[in-house]
Amino acid sequence: MSITFYSLGAAEEVTGSKHVLEIDGKSYLVDCGAFQGSRAEADRKNRELGISPDRIEAVILTHGHLDHCGLLPLLTKKGYRGNVYATPATRDIASLIMMDSANIQAHDAFYLRKQAHKKGEKFDWQPIFDEQDAIQATSQIMGVSYNRPLTIGSGVRLELFDAGHILGSAMAMLTVQQNGEAVNILCSGDLGRPDKPIIRDPATALPAPDYIVLESTYGNRRHDRTGNAMQKLADACTRTIKNKGCILIPSFAIERTQELVYYFHLLTDEGIIPEIPTFVDSPMATNATTVFQVHPECYDETIREAFIKHHKNPFGFNALHFTTSVDESKALNNHPGPLIIISADGMCEAGRIQHHLINRIGNPNTTILTVGYMAENTLGRRIRNREKDVRIHGQWFTRRAEVEEINAFSAHADYTEALRWLKSLDTSHLKNILLVHGEPKPQAAFKQYLADNGFPQVEIVKYGQTYTLHEDGRRGGGSI
Repeated sequence: MSITFYSLGAAEEVTGSKHVLEIDGKSYLVDCGAFQGSRAEADRKNRELGISPDRIEAVILTHGHLDHCGLLPLLTKKGYRGNVYATPATRDIASLIMMDSANIQAHDAFYLRKQAHKKGEKFDWQPIFDEQDAIQATSQIMGVSYNRPLTIGSGVRLELFDAGHILGSAMAMLTVQQNGEAVNILCSGDLGRPDKPIIRDPATALPAPDYIVLESTYGNRRHDRTGNAMQKLADACTRTIKNKGCILIPSFAIERTQELVYYFHLLTDEGIIPEIPTFVDSPMATNATTVFQVHPECYDETIREAFIKHHKNPFGFNALHFTTSVDESKALNNHPGPLIIISADGMCEAGRIQHHLINRIGNPNTTILTVGYMAENTLGRRIRNREKDVRIHGQWFTRRAEVEEINAFSAHADYTEALRWLKSLDTSHLKNILLVHGEPKPQAAFKQYLADNGFPQVEIVKYGQTYTLHEDGRRGGGSI
């Protein structure tokens, strides 16, 4: 038996998760995500998978974020017809994400073609995949519930455990067994945080892993406490009411938007803030909220107690409005304050948030509230860094809006939470931790932190480099 591991994305970077386990010559792909960053670089990286589809025995999808599922349609476009294993909630969310990506690409192609025609220029850019490819990818996703082990290849068993990151997110435990030997490889996907609303905490009752492929997004940062976040939201609302301004929140359509709605609902119900017109301006977030409503099996006990047992909708209150049409979105440009606008994309790289930024970034009564991770070279990162002038849709805008950051809303475990989760596992068989999904500085800090706290065997995964996990009769041989 031989097992090797290599990464074709999210290696010393945060997006584009694509990890390969080679087991006796057969490839198992864990996630097939899109790269997000500067447009030219993202387009270049997202046109190549790095692996031939005919080599892939099976695909495991840990959750439905774009940087984990976004290139599944390209995989099917190039001929992959095998199973994609994911939880039912992940299947529904990934379907929305993939179709939305296809629609955005089609819209961009139409717009760019029209602009090139006006200039008399040649236009040769084509979408990476289309709606039919997204439909095909969705048709190949096989729903697998948590804690239901199944065989996905010769001598290879898969079991999914709740990762506590977003609705339906999973850690994937692959158990490879041959000739009486068994090796457990745990792929964390994106590891969530304890005590988050709506969903359960990351699972800890797992078989003892021999190897852990672990995300490291916040390897050198700690999050605010949830109570502090609630207070910051309340304070921002108080200022907005006083100034008759706008709180503009770039937010991922999946999980973050529903979490914000949940918190604003609590603040209103408890009388901490008055009702403020609140708009979720994202068709994707509107559709995703419907997905949340039909998957109560993923809820934690808190949301059951607060809402479900009392037949209340946790994702709706009197002041909340979901906009769907373009005209409704445009009408928000002239909506008087105070108001709250939650809009995608979370990194400000696409979507309606860009139009709201164009309209409001120059207004000192606007508060831009960043509530999640902003990758390098994104518009969101530049705003979070409080750059004075930013470029949106090819034009420069001077930022006069206030910028505030709330770290408590991150769906990723910080370095202290990741360590607590590790220490809660049975690590008696653990040979090595492979760090993925993180930028170099946080990863280096996290590696040292783990070494200082009892986990010295840690490897920072390099793009394309092969790591031998097991060779015949020799556990942990090869490069690690």
